[in-house]
Amino acid sequence: MTRPTAVVIGIGCQRGTALETLEGAIAEALRRLGAVEVRCIASHVRKADEPALLALAERHGWPFLTYPAERLDAVGVPNPSARVAEEVGTASVCEAAALLASNAPQLLVEKLRHIGPDGKGATIAVARWQPAEAPA
Repeated sequence: MTRPTAVVIGIGCQRGTALETLEGAIAEALRRLGAVEVRCIASHVRKADEPALLALAERHGWPFLTYPAERLDAVGVPNPSARVAEEVGTASVCEAAALLASNAPQLLVEKLRHIGPDGKGATIAVARWQPAEAPA
């Protein structure tokens, strides 16, 4: 039997996005990958108190990591956004957060935009989780 791929999910969302919207966005992204084991979710530090992200992490038992704009902005991503940079100080939230949290050099799923039944938007990116290398 094949082991599921260990992944990290990067998430960007509008304030007040419903949990149902985040669940739908993640399901859409993960359908593309087959069997996965989610190691954590990650986002911008501004989302550390976002109710739906906290509920998502609690519901699934996933650690929830956040990064400041400066760390996110230092990560090269395939789909930067000038609008996002203007709003939150970094050209990428979901892709950069997934790459930072995963220790991976590339994404399995690039930024996927999703509008939920609440009319709010979320972006999802998925990276293969790689353990950090131990210091020599």
